Amino acid sequence: MKPKQCFFCSQNTQIIDFRETETLKRFVSSQGKIIDPRHTGLCAKHQRQIAKAIKRARVMGLLAFTKK
Repeated sequence: MKPKQCFFCSQNTQIIDFRETETLKRFVSSQGKIIDPRHTGLCAKHQRQIAKAIKRARVMGLLAFTKK
């Protein structure tokens, strides 16, 4: 099986913004959990950034903590 390429490395994205909720929703499961990098194909650097951005968006009220 071929390893997935990091979405943000292929887009040449330097900073992941917590206000881009549509991008963040791609990396959150239907239960509201942050998806594992083995499934998303993100590199370690961008996985840390996406986790921080999702947590910030949740605190600011842009993303829900859980799905109902």
